[in-house]
Formats: sequence, structure tokens, C-alpha cells
Amino acid sequence: MDLASLIGILGAIGLIVVTMLLSGDLSMFVNVPSLVIVIGGTFCAVMAQYNLGQYLTFAKIAGKGFKNGLPDTAELIDEIVALADEARKGGLLSLEGKEVSSDFLQKGIQLLVDGHDPDVVKSLLSKEKGEAEKRHALGASIFTSMGVMAPAMGMIGTLIGLVAMLANMSDPKSIGPAMAVALLTTLYGAIVANGFCDPMAAKLGQKASEDAMIKNLVIDALLAIQNGQNPRVIDSMLRNYLPESKREVEEA
Repeated sequence: MDLASLIGILGAIGLIVVTMLLSGDLSMFVNVPSLVIVIGGTFCAVMAQYNLGQYLTFAKIAGKGFKNGLPDTAELIDEIVALADEARKGGLLSLEGKEVSSDFLQKGIQLLVDGHDPDVVKSLLSKEKGEAEKRHALGASIFTSMGVMAPAMGMIGTLIGLVAMLANMSDPKSIGPAMAVALLTTLYGAIVANGFCDPMAAKLGQKASEDAMIKNLVIDALLAIQNGQNPRVIDSMLRNYLPESKREVEEA
């Protein structure tokens, strides 16, 4: 579980709710028609931008924002160096059947064991990496679109409310409550966009970058193992993928 995502989003929404409570009765911030146009309108407008198959992956994509699905880079490097040491002593066939922490690494090892040329190994793994990047980009784009649409739907709801208010100007007592209801749709749109959609889009983009880095690391490592590089040289090469501060600690 990615606690940063969970705590951040719940914390932001929680602070908004607390502010509402401190401002008076929470019920005055609840309006069902406003929620319908913001939530329903946002989902429908975003659906129109994608095909149904892409859009229906929304829940699965959202779940990825709250999961720590990527291996620890330092631990992965140690694992790969151990594999390189074993391959150097017993040959590439000694890696057959080895259980590893990464599916991508497992596929790469199988390519080495099967005896494919380095160009083929690099091409196949790079192709898989590229397809993963497309999936990540799709997920982030859905949430980016929702972050744009939610405030827009909020503004539409506000305009609808203002039209209804102006049509009833003969009753001065109704102007204040009607204005409050009209503004709630803008409030809901801002909360949905800034409290959930935009943070999720940013988190998915970050995870996509991390996943691409991990896959590049694995590709470089496998090609080095296939080339018979010394495990210590491979270790030194892969440490460049670590942040500088952590790299210094590992090398010390």
C-alpha cells in the first residue's frame, strides 16, 4: 500500500470537511443535484474521450495509484548481481528455473536461457517496456481529463443555478440560498479535481517513470550478463540507477 497517496488524499479531503464543519452546519454544503452534475457529468464527458474498453479500466488504474507494485531498486540490483555471479560460474543455462522478484526480469532470463541473440533480447524487452509505458500514459491521461472536466462541470452547474436564481428574482429571500447552491457545484468540481484527480494523475505519472527506469535497469543488466561481464562491473553500472545519496551509502 502506498501510504503517501492514501494519507495525502484522505488528509486533503479531511481538512476540507473539517473546514466545512467549522464554518457551520455540514448539511448546508450538501446538494444532491450539484453532486450529480459534477460527478456524473465528469464521468460521462471523460468516457466520450476514450473507447469503452479503455474507460472501464478506470477502477484498476485507480488501484495502482495506491499500490507499491515496483521492486526496491537496491534489492533488485543485489538480486541481479547474484544472478550474474551464478551465470558467470555455471553459464546462462544455470539460470533456468530461477525464481526472481520481477516478472519482467523473469521473462528476460528466459530469453537468455533460450539462447536468443542480444539484439533480439533487447528488442523484445524494449517492446514490452514501450507497451507498459503506453498503458501508464493512458491511466494518467484519464485522471488528467477528469481533473479538467470536474471544474468545468462545476461551472456549468453554477451557471444553471444562476439562471434559476435570476428567473426567481421576485423573491428576495430566495436569492441567498439559491446563490449558495449554485456555488456548491463549483466547490464540488474543485474538490474532485484538486483533491483526487490531479494528485492521482501525478502519482501515476511518477510510477510510470519509476517503472520505465526499473525496466531499463533490467535490460542493461541482462545484456551485460549475456555478454559475460564481471558481476562487480555490473554492480557498479547498475548503482548509477540509484539516487546519488543512496548510491554513496551502498558503495561505502
